[in-house]
Amino acid sequence: MTGRAARRGGWREAAGVLSRLIAALLGGYALSAALAAVLALHLPLERSEAVLVGTMLSFLVYVLAVMWAFAARHALRAWSGLLAPLLILALVLAAPGGTEWP
Repeated sequence: MTGRAARRGGWREAAGVLSRLIAALLGGYALSAALAAVLALHLPLERSEAVLVGTMLSFLVYVLAVMWAFAARHALRAWSGLLAPLLILALVLAAPGGTEWP
């Protein structure tokens, strides 16, 4: 875009990219950390193995969350796509006995 068209919508595009970047970095980190915690606490493995599996899968989830944040059609969809599973994982952790080792 050049001229008036670039100046008119430029700040909205920049705000959308910034929102997606924050969603990818912070939302992706929160989602992957919550998943690692839930898997470490609820996988029926030895404690060290459950932590290792949860941590390794959290790296994959973080990459997928970053990809999702920039592949979503709108920034609001990117945020909702990250916050919805994060809310579910937070509810699992907040449930009675959700943070106790088996």
